[in-house]
Amino acid sequence: MAEGWARHLKSDSIQAFSAGLEAHGLNPNAVQVMKEAGVDITGQKSRKVEEVETIPFDFVITVCGHADENCPVFNCATRVVHFGFDDPPKLAKNAKTTEEALNHYRRVRDEIRTFVETLPEALLQA
Repeated sequence: MAEGWARHLKSDSIQAFSAGLEAHGLNPNAVQVMKEAGVDITGQKSRKVEEVETIPFDFVITVCGHADENCPVFNCATRVVHFGFDDPPKLAKNAKTTEEALNHYRRVRDEIRTFVETLPEALLQA
């Protein structure tokens, strides 16, 4: 969702890439709630960090605790910054209804949007 928001809101100032420690494919709930907000992320793909680690990033932003604790070392002069968000799949795991599960995704989607709207300025202050 973060990559989608960055591309949608800040494509003039940010070149966004998304990768994780594991690749799980696009989450259909994330796709749905982003579509509700007018952002199509179906063209994105789930990548492992090894697929992007040679890109000379100015910043690497981790958005979940697991990635923050296990972030690999990048060979380029990169500044790693952590801005944590709840993990929607983990929250939705115990949801009793589809709507309850989607509400977790919607809340985190909106929190990520608010964060992305502060970029890149927030990175310079971090």
